[in-house]
Parts: sequence; C-alpha cells; structure tokens
Amino acid sequence: MPLSTALAVQPAHPLAYPHLPMLAQAGPAVDGGAGAAGNADLAVQSTGWIDRLDNLLNTGLSIFSRPDTLAQPEQLTAQLANLSTMWALLLIVLGVVCLINGYKYYKVATLMAMVAIGSTVGFWLGGQIDAPKIVMAACLGVLLAVVAFPLIKYAVAVLGGLSGAFIGANLWAGMAAAVNQAAAKQAAQEAAAAGTTALANTDVMPGNQYWIGALIGLVLFGLLAFILFKLSIVLFTSVAGATLAVFGVIALLMDIDGAAPQVVSGLKAHQLVVPLLVFVPAVIGFVLQEMWGPAQPKSE
Repeated sequence: MPLSTALAVQPAHPLAYPHLPMLAQAGPAVDGGAGAAGNADLAVQSTGWIDRLDNLLNTGLSIFSRPDTLAQPEQLTAQLANLSTMWALLLIVLGVVCLINGYKYYKVATLMAMVAIGSTVGFWLGGQIDAPKIVMAACLGVLLAVVAFPLIKYAVAVLGGLSGAFIGANLWAGMAAAVNQAAAKQAAQEAAAAGTTALANTDVMPGNQYWIGALIGLVLFGLLAFILFKLSIVLFTSVAGATLAVFGVIALLMDIDGAAPQVVSGLKAHQLVVPLLVFVPAVIGFVLQEMWGPAQPKSE
C-alpha cells in the first residue's frame, strides 16, 4: 500500500514513522518564523522612511519658521546639521534642476512647491493638535497640489509673492546688519576722536523689522505675477532652486568630519554671507532661464 494511502486510512504510528510528528510540528514553526521575520523587516523599513520624512519636515519647519532665515546663520547651520545626507543630496539635485531649467517644467515645479508648503503646514498643524504629523503633512500636501493644479496661474502668483517676501525679508535683515555695523564703527571712531563715549545704540536700520522688506517683496512680486507671468515663474524657480541647492551643499559639508566648525565659522562671519550665497546663484539662474528659456507659456 502506498505511504499516502496508509496515512489516509490510519494514523501513523510514531515508532513506524518517527520523523513525521517532528516534521508536522517543525513545519508551521519554520513558516511562522519566516513570516514574523518578514513582517519585522517591513516594519523596520516603514519606520525608517517615516523617520526620514520626519527629519526632512521637522528641519524645513524649523528653518522656514521665520522669513529672514538666511540672515540668521547660527540657527540655520544648527538646523541643517540635523539634515541627513540623503536629503542633502536630493536637495542639491532638485535645486540645480529648478535653478537652471525650472521655467521649462514650471507646472511640475509649482505643484512640487505646493506639496512642500502644504506638507510643512500639515506637519506643524499635526504637532499643534496632537494628530499624526506625517498623515497631516501628506493630506495637506496632496490637497494643496490638487487645488493648485486647475488654478496654476494663481498658484504661480502666490509663489512669486512668497519668493518676493523671502527676498525682501532676508535682504532687509542682512542690509540692516551691515548698515548698523558701519554706523557703530563710525560712531566709535568719532567718539574716540572727540574723547567721549560712543552711544550704546547706533542702529540706523532696525533689523528686527524685516517684515517691512517681506511685505514690500510680497506685494511687488505678487502683483507682477499677473502682469509678467514668465518673470514670476523664472523668479520663484530661481530663488527656490538656489535656496535648495545651497542648503543641500551646506548640510553635506557639515556632514564631513572636521569640516563643520570651519563651515559654521565662515557662514557666521556676517549676516550677509548666506543671503549672498543664495541670491548670487539665483540671479545667475534667472539670467540663464531668461536667455535660454522657451517661449512664453500660457497663463490660463
């Protein structure tokens, strides 16, 4: 009688087939162990990606929590030091593409910017209401992009205005630091020549009122978006691309052993250092896109 038939007719005697009970007991244990290991690997991978997204969004929220972030090198470098190498490389690639060729793919750049803004706001909102921050970030990011897609002209206007506010706030803060330092130096020289004590406060341009520059840039460039559509596109892609690329390079340099102190020291030398590092490439990208960009896109 075949073995399969004998097993079907009567139960196997443990002495006749001593290995069968062991196989029957060991089989499910092996399969269950493999399944548990696979589930554990998936859980670890999922947790890893959530941690990476949390790292990116938390860093972005900390950096852009104030409009004059470029003119605050101490806080900026402290936040960029927390950015992982993977995100730093991604920022460099996206920034260079957006800086040089953002006008050609302005719809994609606009939607990506809206996703970034919505995700950052959602991440912040999730922390305020004790909701899952990654879920809130994903929902608001997708929602803002979907709303912006049929209203691309107005989305460009919003991004152009925000770019103008970003430029105005950082230039105001950086120029205020330069002007106030020059005024303080001159006051000290005059006081030394006269044999008197220099005034404690010689601020000519209040740096903490950067919102004035932000408001001017917001109104000016926001209105220009409806008049000069191409100019607004080139502006926000150049500024955004230069900002992302410079942030990525700084984060990458600070990740090199022994280079972080020199990088921080150089960036903290003056409040105009980081704004110049961003706005000089932005101007170069602006000129290149104006020269080599395709024809005027439809704004409707």
